Amino acid sequence: MGKIFLEHSNGVKLYSCGACETNLTNKGHLISTRFTGATGRAYLFKYVVNLTYSNVQDRVMLTGRHMVRDVMCKSCGAKLGWMYEFATEENQRYKEGKVILEHALITESEGFPDISSTPNRNNFEQ
Repeated sequence: MGKIFLEHSNGVKLYSCGACETNLTNKGHLISTRFTGATGRAYLFKYVVNLTYSNVQDRVMLTGRHMVRDVMCKSCGAKLGWMYEFATEENQRYKEGKVILEHALITESEGFPDISSTPNRNNFEQ
């Protein structure tokens, strides 16, 4: 088996795997915190890195029938949530290609400000 290459999504607030702290996404990719998963509260993200995916499964959820894939941490294999592949209801199609991460299975931490937007970034003495 080869080396696992991980990506890092910069940002002021980061979301990581609760089991191994592998970086997954940041607050800039957060769409909604108003979802519910098997463990309680869950968040919908438009972009998440360092995941592996299960085969597509047909599930009937509170909002209708969806084709989904479970998502796991690329580093440790912990299950973190799911990704929407297809929604049968037209008003649910905005979820397609998006990822749900369950709040109980991830951690939130402070990241770093974007240095390119910091005033006087080239002036070390103020």
